[in-house]
Amino acid sequence: MTEPTLTQSQGSPFTRIYAFGAARGENVVPNEDLIGPIDSSDEWIQQRTGIITRTRAGADVLAVDLATDAAREAIEKSGVAPERIDLVIIATISNVQQTPSMAAVVADRVGANPAAAYDMNAACAGYSYALAQADALIRAGAATYALVIGAEKLSDVVDPTDRTISFLLGDGAGAVVVGPSEVPGISRTVWGSDGSKAGAVGMDHTLVEFRDGGAGWPTLRQEGQTVFRWAVWDMAKVARQALDAAGVTADQLAAFIPHQANMRIIDEFAKQLKLPETVVIGRDIATTGNTSAASIPLATHRLLEEHPELSGGLALQIGFGAGLVFGAQVVVLP
Repeated sequence: MTEPTLTQSQGSPFTRIYAFGAARGENVVPNEDLIGPIDSSDEWIQQRTGIITRTRAGADVLAVDLATDAAREAIEKSGVAPERIDLVIIATISNVQQTPSMAAVVADRVGANPAAAYDMNAACAGYSYALAQADALIRAGAATYALVIGAEKLSDVVDPTDRTISFLLGDGAGAVVVGPSEVPGISRTVWGSDGSKAGAVGMDHTLVEFRDGGAGWPTLRQEGQTVFRWAVWDMAKVARQALDAAGVTADQLAAFIPHQANMRIIDEFAKQLKLPETVVIGRDIATTGNTSAASIPLATHRLLEEHPELSGGLALQIGFGAGLVFGAQVVVLP
């Protein structure tokens, strides 16, 4: 009896990002609007975080709506017809409707049916995780073109009286179209987790506790000093590993785009990595706030608008947050 031969898929040897899209909450919220419930000041927030304002969406706007707007811009700029997109991945922690997935809804809205579509939760590293998956699936032949989105409406999961994180958070979505390339455009991702510190950032209650009346609506909390130390020291090591994995050095970068967690963390990163002055650093947090999975693509979108000369250059990006999870890779900017 002849052994059956199994056909296994194999895709493009390389991938790249074709285009970015962005959507921010329509409301600009200054520090003054938030300081009362947390007994703080505009000066304290700016000194501790670098945030001057953050964008937040209205009550009638959901994270899936922000994701849709960002996706449409990315698709239009990419030149890829939406019906050719056969994979949609959305990184999010703020889909308040557990199912159906945001990704399936967005795929339908943008004309990408019947693309494979799913949501994934890697918190502030979500975009890096989703990009790694899109890259791998395209190279494996499981997809040809992917729509990757980080989308958050964190104002739905924040307690305005909480001093640990409430003033940090904003709403927005960033999207990219990823597809085959003749040359490498996305390096190997350095990713991982440290579940031993899972309690440092996360929700304060479960939905079951809320349902049973034993707790209020689950909202985000963090241990600020624990997160700061972990981000500054451990994540700088991960960023260096990502450079090594890409086979490049810091002086070859055009841009550095870390998760927009805190301006002090971003500045300390730059010192730890000894980035030359020629490297443009994403600092979108000052006017957008921390948008978790959306922060890296939003910061990149803004950098490319303000510095179009970065197109074709290398960018090191790193996400890190609740879990504690992290992911970093070097990409060629479209």
